[in-house]
Amino acid sequence: MIWAWLINSVSVFITAKVLSGVEIKNFWSAVWVAGGLSLVNILIKPILAIISIPFIVITFGLFVWVIDAILIMLVDKFVDGFKIKNFGWALAFSFIMSIISTVLIKVF
Repeated sequence: MIWAWLINSVSVFITAKVLSGVEIKNFWSAVWVAGGLSLVNILIKPILAIISIPFIVITFGLFVWVIDAILIMLVDKFVDGFKIKNFGWALAFSFIMSIISTVLIKVF
């Protein structure tokens, strides 16, 4: 569990440094963002996924990234040192972070 949190923290930090529309203060902010994302993924994402099943089916699962972007913007409101400029950047953040996380999990 701590290993996954560390990998997600690194993914958040790298993704924020790659995207110009995402600002992160330092690595500790990335740790808090990763924790916040874990919490909203456990508590809120299942509810949103159930509510949006028709959209997920129609878009062949791509609507899940929209849900992820919404959750990232929610975490942005609660974590100091983390700022997403708009929904498009949150969507890009979701996509790139998922790629980086997958690569890091495969490597480590």
